[in-house]
Amino acid sequence: MGNALRLENVTMQFGGVVSVNNLSLEVPEHKIIALIGPNGAGKTTAFNCITGVYQPTNGLIEFMGKPMVRNHPTGKSLKTYKGEHADKFAKEQILAPTPDEITGLGIARTFQNIRLWKSMTVFENVLIAKHQHAKQNVFSATFRRNLAEEKRMRDETMELLVEQDLETYKDELAVSLPYGLQRRLEIARALATHPSLLLLDEPAAGMNPLETSMLADFVRQIREKYDLTVFLIEHHMDLVMNVSDYIYVIDFGSEIARGVPEEVQNNHRVIEAYLGVGDEE
Repeated sequence: MGNALRLENVTMQFGGVVSVNNLSLEVPEHKIIALIGPNGAGKTTAFNCITGVYQPTNGLIEFMGKPMVRNHPTGKSLKTYKGEHADKFAKEQILAPTPDEITGLGIARTFQNIRLWKSMTVFENVLIAKHQHAKQNVFSATFRRNLAEEKRMRDETMELLVEQDLETYKDELAVSLPYGLQRRLEIARALATHPSLLLLDEPAAGMNPLETSMLADFVRQIREKYDLTVFLIEHHMDLVMNVSDYIYVIDFGSEIARGVPEEVQNNHRVIEAYLGVGDEE
């Protein structure tokens, strides 16, 4: 079993600010891997590079063993580049797929700030995601040959809502749901795109301890049911330590630690980064 995702020397620079610096990591297939760090460490920026929201200034991102995103600094950006390995990918073709193209490859994500379609119902929020893989075109729509396809998508949408205990809310506006249910709906919408890799950006944000504990079980369940690989960002350390197979820790955009939960939990650099204290002499 190989890696679902691999980052090599990924750097994201905004003007003179390096938000992600020379980040390399691996996300093995069917594992739950966490990326943690203090606020402003660059975690969401890394997710944005993976999903095509940003084009990294430098580096390579592979998905299922194949190059997916690749870039290197050129021209003016080369002169102002503050990261490492500026020439490493200079002779390679630049790869810059759009977010929808990356979703089509099999990568789905949720966001730190919930992004549901506010004017749509719970059912419609999931159904519209189903159209990512719809087998229809202008011809089939014109001659109403897509009725079976539409029925399939609606049936699968309802199955997802039942699975997430959201079926009773199907006709309500998505934004009218309690916060925890909105989180579940966002995950259901991501699952509707049939991903093999699911990126969760702070899925426990705004949840109480009981909801957070239930989320850990839920993440494991969907990993098994949908044969997923899960890569998550999270601030709730109880959840991270409970659910993760392996953890990467970054601070100020750079890796400071990696390891299994027990190793990371006892790493003095991790403790220092989170508590903001230095070594006592």
